[in-house]
Amino acid sequence: MSLAFGTRKGTGSTDPAAPSTQHLLRRKRRREAARTLAFLSPWLIGFSVFFLYPLISTVYFSFMKYNGFSAPAFSGLKNWDYVLNDYPSFWQGLRNTLWLVVIMVSLRVTFGLGIGLLITKVKTGAGFFRTAFYLPYLAPPVAATVSFAFLLNPGTGPVNHFLGEIGLPQPGWFADPTWSKPALTMLAMWGIGDLMVIFMASLLDVPKEQYEAAELDGAGSFQRFRYVTLPNISPIIMFAVVTGVIQTMQYYTQAIVAGKVAGGIAGNSGQQFEPGFPQGSTWTLPQMVYNLGFQHFNYGAACVVALVLFAISMAVTSILLRRKSGFMANDD
Repeated sequence: MSLAFGTRKGTGSTDPAAPSTQHLLRRKRRREAARTLAFLSPWLIGFSVFFLYPLISTVYFSFMKYNGFSAPAFSGLKNWDYVLNDYPSFWQGLRNTLWLVVIMVSLRVTFGLGIGLLITKVKTGAGFFRTAFYLPYLAPPVAATVSFAFLLNPGTGPVNHFLGEIGLPQPGWFADPTWSKPALTMLAMWGIGDLMVIFMASLLDVPKEQYEAAELDGAGSFQRFRYVTLPNISPIIMFAVVTGVIQTMQYYTQAIVAGKVAGGIAGNSGQQFEPGFPQGSTWTLPQMVYNLGFQHFNYGAACVVALVLFAISMAVTSILLRRKSGFMANDD
């Protein structure tokens, strides 16, 4: 026979039963895709269950009239119109939340970086100072807020007593709408241990050769900080700012506990409490979500506020990351 085994006469093609090269490649790609999905499945399941499904549900219920007991009924844009136009405290809560984001996050990052710089320069006792600044961060938020509320009590607190002894004004702190947000900011700066540790690790990782080269070029302390330290730790600063913005957009526990203690109803668990004391100065959007959803059973309006929070968080984070990318591109 002149034909080889497994070929057709006059064509030289292989046996039709044998798999083609394209078929083998497709099968290999399918196996690789299945293997990749298997490795990604824990993240995909977690993302779907804890983020994607809640987000879709929140969008869905924002267009529904739903109180948690009866079946949801489509209401169109009524929930959005109620929150943005008719709900009297929405814009006040938005202003308070943005105030905390701008002021509290800025001061926490600045203060944490400053404390980290100081401790890295300390020759003796650095371990003691690290422990002293980190321990407040471990205090439970409720206990820390209650302690601060008693320390800053306008009438009997030791802080105002000390200020009076040295002839300085004695603010009302948590009982004064002008001083309530600065008092919450002081509380946040007191628990600065997390940022301090992060900044210390990044500062100690800056190459000493760059400092030596800058010093040989005649750079002073500020110039070394500006042109050596900041460029090296800028990713850590951005991380601290972004995470700080996200955490502050969820600010709830400290504000509501401080309002309850200052309002004198911390121990009355059965008493109805409208958050934001005094005069709505500590009223934030996360409190609004809880108030609308679990006190007034208006889940549709609560979902609207939650979506506003999500949109603002995404917008601020995107702006920060875009500015960071542009800054790094300019440096390059």
